[in-house]
Amino acid sequence: MSESLSDRLGAGEMLHLPARVTHARRGGIRHAFVYRVDYLLLDPDAVRPPRLFSRNRFNLFSLYDRDHGGPRGDGSGAAWAQRVFASAGLEGVRVALLMQPRFLGYWFNPVSFWLALRGDRLLAVIAEVSNTFGQRHSYLCHHAAFAPISPEDELTATKVFHVSPFQDVRGTYHFRFSITGAAAAIGIRQIDGKEGLKATMSGDFSPAGSARLLRSALRRPGGAMRVIMLIYWNALRLKLKGAEYRKLPAPPDHEVSR
Repeated sequence: MSESLSDRLGAGEMLHLPARVTHARRGGIRHAFVYRVDYLLLDPDAVRPPRLFSRNRFNLFSLYDRDHGGPRGDGSGAAWAQRVFASAGLEGVRVALLMQPRFLGYWFNPVSFWLALRGDRLLAVIAEVSNTFGQRHSYLCHHAAFAPISPEDELTATKVFHVSPFQDVRGTYHFRFSITGAAAAIGIRQIDGKEGLKATMSGDFSPAGSARLLRSALRRPGGAMRVIMLIYWNALRLKLKGAEYRKLPAPPDHEVSR
């Protein structure tokens, strides 16, 4: 029987997720890709990191609090997530972060997820979205009265933040979350009439020891550097297919959409 997510995080374990990430654009210009991307899941305030991972200092892989939670580059990490959950009426929860770490000091994270857990019940998620233009916006996802989120549930949010220069800032996001001590599966659909996209990430968790981190670095060299290169490569492919480039609009005047 696999150990529960709460037990693993409570013991200070950091989990490695070699996620299968898919994107499929729908509408007049179709485009799709599938890649493996390395994510880590941890409780930043309880984690006992392996030698090749550090918090707030340089290493092969690292997590800096300023990279997450609050203004981009000036975040406050888990304390910010606790404040956001509390301001929405949710207190007394364990906060965990599912993210792509820095690689040799380089950081870029298209989307990270702050999880609010009570035992093994997932009560809320903050989807923290960063674009390639230096901006960030977050979407707080939860049920009324913070009822537990099940894998079959779909949570919605209005799109208000510019992500891809080949899509308009309109439509609706539809989120699905399934996260246990053994595996994770997250789905995001953006619907804008006949346009939109579907993105998924899924995989099995393993203990994120130094040997596993080193293997992931050798199998997918570059970490976050590789991710940003793949983003620009697919942007070029879309442009060559005739996708219209949209100018960068002003960001939302609020930090978190609720």
